[in-house]
Amino acid sequence: QVQVVESGGGLVQAGGSLRLSCAASGRTASIYNMGWFRQAPGKERESVASINWSGGRKYYADSVKGRFTISRDNAKNTVYLQMNSLKPEETAVYYCAADPSYAGLEQTRYDYWGQGTQVTVSS
Repeated sequence: QVQVVESGGGLVQAGGSLRLSCAASGRTASIYNMGWFRQAPGKERESVASINWSGGRKYYADSVKGRFTISRDNAKNTVYLQMNSLKPEETAVYYCAADPSYAGLEQTRYDYWGQGTQVTVSS
């Protein structure tokens, strides 16, 4: 089992950047596939990006391609989401999730979830 904790959320102006971190703990945390998801007020949670355990495969939602970058540092058991050119409509709670066998963007496939971190993009 693994626990994940997100951090790095905050308030940023439109067009700005923010980097989220997701720290995973547990004996085998470094071999878990990780994903980022977000839920805006009044909307369903949606996929943002995911990365496999080695970092060799990355997947992005079309809406964030070219602006967001997912990466990981297995020595620190941490996954990052660098978000550039942020838009007000991307205001949401951002969640990190982990799974031992699935590395894609289907959120229902992830077993372990964090509590989320709030990102607010002002116009």
